[in-house]
Amino acid sequence: MDFTGKTIIVTGAGGGIGEGYAVACAERGMNVVIAELNEEGGQRVAEAINASGGSALFVKTDVGSEESANACAQATMDTFGAINYLINNAAIFGDMKIEGYMNVEMDYLEKFMRINAHGCVIMTRAVVEHMTAGGGGAIVNQSSTAAWMSTGFYGVAKLAVNGITQSIANELGWRKIRVNAIAPGPTDTGALAKTAGDYAKEMVKSMPIKRLGTTQDMADAALFLLSDEASWITGTILNVDGGQFMRP
Repeated sequence: MDFTGKTIIVTGAGGGIGEGYAVACAERGMNVVIAELNEEGGQRVAEAINASGGSALFVKTDVGSEESANACAQATMDTFGAINYLINNAAIFGDMKIEGYMNVEMDYLEKFMRINAHGCVIMTRAVVEHMTAGGGGAIVNQSSTAAWMSTGFYGVAKLAVNGITQSIANELGWRKIRVNAIAPGPTDTGALAKTAGDYAKEMVKSMPIKRLGTTQDMADAALFLLSDEASWITGTILNVDGGQFMRP
């Protein structure tokens, strides 16, 4: 899997799984754009990649804003001259409200869905013409096994990501752009510990592979889906979950 000189945008890469994606991509020779709303986290990851000999650029990005997404794409083109890949990882998770549909404020719900479901649409729209001009590319969206768990609006947002992934894969095939998604199971990050630490430990007990996932597990899967070795794979939702959900 040779990515030398290719350029990728990774949203929400200021920590957790997104940081794992960014670091792994840099280690494989990619120019990495850290598209992150949290300036401290985004700058930290970009600086660490550059200090280790990689090539990274931090661009403050709100994936719920078309203007911000377009500015991120333009900054990427201005700096690296191409956009080959995109990982849509950004989401409200670690600090999300744990409420049901019957009591969550509608303003919060609409913002949540714009980021967690439609953020991948907004970012894809921002890069698609640049990717097409470069001869195509690959996109990986971040789903979750929560999509099959009836876990309130977080799970619904991830179920929407699955549908969006397959719909966009159909739409962009003629442009030589492949679109797939990764559905992580419980993964060892600070956000998981904050949101569902004890619950995640109970989930692990019932899984065939009885451990939390790691950011490296997710990065390895993403690199495969981005690579030419996956050139005939599109519209796929790949569970990386220790066997938590075995779908036919």
